[in-house]
Amino acid sequence: MQLLDLSEQEIIRRQSLNELRQFGIDPYPAPLYEVNAYSTDIKDQFDDSGEKRQVSIAGRIMSRRIMGKASFIELMDSKGRIQVYITRDDICPEENKDLYNIVFKKLLDIGDFIGITGFVFRTQTGEISVHAQSLTVLSKSLRPLPIVKVKDGVAYDKFNDPELRYRQRYVDLLVNEGVKDIFVKRTKIFDAMREFFNRHGYLEVDTPVLQSIPGGAAARPFITHHNALDIDLYLRIANELYLKRLIVGGFEGVYEFSRDFRNEGMDRTHNPEFTVLEIYVSYKDYNWMMEFTEQMLEHTALQVLGTTKVKVGENEIDFKTPYKRITMLDAIKEFTGFDIAGMNEDELRDVCNKLGIEHDPTMGKGKLIDEIFGEKCEGHFIQPTFVMDYPIEMSPLTKRHRNNPQLTERFELIVNGKELANAYSELNDPIDQRERFEEQLRLSEKGDDEAMYIDQDFLRALEYGMPPTAGMGIGMDRLTMLLTGQTTIQEVLLFPQMRPEKTVKKDNAHKYTELGIPEVWISPLQRAGYNEVAALKGANPNKIHQELCELNKKYKLELNNPSLEEVKSWIESASTLA
Repeated sequence: MQLLDLSEQEIIRRQSLNELRQFGIDPYPAPLYEVNAYSTDIKDQFDDSGEKRQVSIAGRIMSRRIMGKASFIELMDSKGRIQVYITRDDICPEENKDLYNIVFKKLLDIGDFIGITGFVFRTQTGEISVHAQSLTVLSKSLRPLPIVKVKDGVAYDKFNDPELRYRQRYVDLLVNEGVKDIFVKRTKIFDAMREFFNRHGYLEVDTPVLQSIPGGAAARPFITHHNALDIDLYLRIANELYLKRLIVGGFEGVYEFSRDFRNEGMDRTHNPEFTVLEIYVSYKDYNWMMEFTEQMLEHTALQVLGTTKVKVGENEIDFKTPYKRITMLDAIKEFTGFDIAGMNEDELRDVCNKLGIEHDPTMGKGKLIDEIFGEKCEGHFIQPTFVMDYPIEMSPLTKRHRNNPQLTERFELIVNGKELANAYSELNDPIDQRERFEEQLRLSEKGDDEAMYIDQDFLRALEYGMPPTAGMGIGMDRLTMLLTGQTTIQEVLLFPQMRPEKTVKKDNAHKYTELGIPEVWISPLQRAGYNEVAALKGANPNKIHQELCELNKKYKLELNNPSLEEVKSWIESASTLA
């Protein structure tokens, strides 16, 4: 990185870095620093009895008040923040006071990591603090943190631009209160669910991310290439078919928290890379899975939040069992007035036209019904609701309904107007499954790029026999959104997918030197905004000359300033370019 690419603060911090080294202080030391206490624990365990507890803490300087021979800083560690009281004579007991007078007061900045040993006490204002007896530099920060300032109740310099927050999550976690807590809760959600599944005796497993056939869902996959085998592979869109292979192999119940990938749109509830929990249990059906799912979600909410209720936007969601149940056809009839039971494809298209729902020729019956439900029904279900008994065309991996062969034993759990979980009485008839796959192939030939592929190996596994099985998948990102009260998926992903950062286009050095511009002046010209030689055409030579002289002085480049005539010649040369 060139000097001219840095801000004034960044330059000062690099100068401080060099001065630390001149003092014999390594700004990035290698040895272990012993930490035996944390900010929140120190406060929680404080005893006013008078006994001085000795502690060794470490973290970032987040604020400081220097008052001559004594100072206060706020130190942030992994658990929170604590005040530290530093005096010159305590950390510099010998005659040399440079550690306080120069290193601490002049060379350390907000954002730097330090280690402090000392004792815990309560200040006259009642704040539990650490009285420093030693200070160790642990890491020098070269970029200033965006510290929020509050004046008269108004916050300034907030780091709240979503583009910056998601792209620079490391800064977001440091300066925005509550962000870290979202991700702590996310981990607790996973832990609570694992504990629930393990208590029931089910086994956590891993299945392939790279697959020769993207099966288990209707979605557009990402494609990659395996060089050694010289074959194309797909990033998995679901792990369902592999988990059911394990049921065939004799496991009673298996589950996996899987990272899945779908090459589709991005919005506030969709990210192309996402996390799903899928679980499959032998000898069960979708009715059992409904009860199991609601019990699991109630358990998880209580473990993570201590309550079954959570506020999401304007809605209060309650995960306490039992949950409402309604069939899909009854939901469509309730919210549209149309009874679509038994309708053919043309009749469904007519319903879509009457309801103002867009559709196209590639859509079969399943897609048309899905569009009707998604547009007119889904958003009405705020409290957890099981929508059951989907038409067979929508569910190529689901067992036919025991009482109506036109339907399937499937449910989706809708919460806050969005699908959270999807579950089936799994189809274990290999002949029926083959016919369903072949129907998906016909949809693919019509142009449906989300139709399923035929997985011959999975069909072979079914032919060996799979017991009656219930399966369920739940979107972990959406569940985390609900249990943390967030309304966008980006808030619960540490690093959501982003467009590449925009970079300023700059001409190569030779384009400048061809105009007679000395190489030493290329960076200053670009720092002044002339990133392409074409920008010099018709420019004001007096303005450019003044800018270059000011940059030379400000950044202490120690260059001989160009003459005004030289700058004019550069502009004249640029004006001759096509």
